[in-house]
Amino acid sequence: MDDYKKLRDMMVDYQLIPRGIKDERVLAAMRKVPRHLFVPDFIRHSAYDDIALPIGDDQTISQPYMVAVMTELLELRGDEKVLEVGTGSGYQAALLAELAREVYTVERISTLADGARRRLTDLGYENVYVIVSDGTKGLEDKAPFDRIIVTAAAPKIPEPLINQLKDGGIIVAPVGERFSQILIKGKKEKGMLIEEYHTPCVFVPLVGEYGWKG
Repeated sequence: MDDYKKLRDMMVDYQLIPRGIKDERVLAAMRKVPRHLFVPDFIRHSAYDDIALPIGDDQTISQPYMVAVMTELLELRGDEKVLEVGTGSGYQAALLAELAREVYTVERISTLADGARRRLTDLGYENVYVIVSDGTKGLEDKAPFDRIIVTAAAPKIPEPLINQLKDGGIIVAPVGERFSQILIKGKKEKGMLIEEYHTPCVFVPLVGEYGWKG
């Protein structure tokens, strides 16, 4: 276990800080959350490498740097209610649970949701709720949210997510074509989304009623 802690520290010290990640709470969370427990056993040795990794069902766990960028853009202070669209392995949800008050994470693939729920429970996270649903529709019964993070690529930010974001809230999502996107940070002001464009990226497609159709 000490070896994994060393690898987490190296991930932060050599992948994240030199590339501009500055939020001390984000860096501390990434030093703490055991990323190797969120990847399949046969690639556990690569858990802290600077790459995305397969987690089954044609889905991936994102590159550590991309996870850090998206998390930092959320500007979390600790008292937020967060919606994550695309639970995957549950790693991003674990980081959010370290940094926010309450996390709702939606996954359309039930096997992935079940695995993520088990990992998060085993690690003692009591402020994360995993729901199997079409994440492009958000979670109307739990809205509004202070922050929303979308961890799959959409042709545009789904309208239900914008509607479920509090005024003054932030949404972070990769938006663009199937195989090439730009990371967008949107802040809702007087009902309108003011967008900033950040790093180019490549995510698996966001499938659902307000995303890609499959």
